[in-house]
Amino acid sequence: MSWKRLTILALSVTMLAALAAAGAAWQAWERLNAPGLVEEPGTTIEIPSGASFRQVVSLLERHSAFDDEFALRVYARFTGADGRVRAGEYALEPEMTVLDALDRFTRGEVIQHRITLVEGLTFQQIRQVIAAHPVLEQTLTDLSDEQVMAELGAPERHPEGWFYPSTYTFPRGTSDRDLLSRAMGRMEQRLEQEWANRADNLPLSDPYEALILASIIERETGRDDERAKVAGVFTRRLEKGMRLQTDPTVIYGMGDAYDGRIRTADLRRDTPYNTYTRHGLTPTPIAMPGTASIRAAVNPADHDYLYFVSRGDGSHQFSRTLAEHNRAVRRYILGEEE
Repeated sequence: MSWKRLTILALSVTMLAALAAAGAAWQAWERLNAPGLVEEPGTTIEIPSGASFRQVVSLLERHSAFDDEFALRVYARFTGADGRVRAGEYALEPEMTVLDALDRFTRGEVIQHRITLVEGLTFQQIRQVIAAHPVLEQTLTDLSDEQVMAELGAPERHPEGWFYPSTYTFPRGTSDRDLLSRAMGRMEQRLEQEWANRADNLPLSDPYEALILASIIERETGRDDERAKVAGVFTRRLEKGMRLQTDPTVIYGMGDAYDGRIRTADLRRDTPYNTYTRHGLTPTPIAMPGTASIRAAVNPADHDYLYFVSRGDGSHQFSRTLAEHNRAVRRYILGEEE
């Protein structure tokens, strides 16, 4: 065989090998970019801290339809993605490719879970909501309220009212302590902001008294258009040295004895929280107020009302005199016709 033929043969073999390699590479690239990574939406994968890239690929193969470990490892090594994967819980969707998943892993786009702390809840109710969450790590369950506050770095505080009501998002691995610390920080910030913008000459000595009054407002009305008006009533009564005489404080003071009804005997039974028997604010908040109630407490409506009573539809009838109030009670509470 001549050198010419040998050269042509060698070149042909080389070209065929190159074409085969290129074809294999193209097929691997197509597999890396093929949608249909999983069959079911909402499939999740959890990458533990310290996992090697080989372990990440193994997890992907276990939880998805992807099965080309070599191609993915070569791609990840070439792009440097094998060293940028972050631990966490990730969602995999049917329309995703394996490269989409890898991009999500390297950017740390972990699943964000949610929990809502509703305005007006007590601290005991907050603890129940948190304890029932299926993802939050429970580290405070067996601790008393005082021990919880010590864990949060505020052992001198009564816990009531100090946690901001909101919807919080968080990744798996977040603890109940982390969440409460975050909520307390939000409340501290909000209270400071609203106190800095308070009206002049309030009968409140510090932000904590504003928090207490805000909690009472929160429990008295759920209507945004009434909060400042209710705050105005309580402000006028504090200024005049009148007792607040508000049922939610009595209920809070009754604790577990409250069965859904307040009786005359309950109004007369003295507790630190009974504003029918004691003057001034309660010793602590009675619930978790939202921004609207805090803002109302420090910027009450300017009016001369001293009383209000529920109309039974979520709204209230406001009165300037006791005679007007008594008529409103007969109409809306006792159902008597005028």
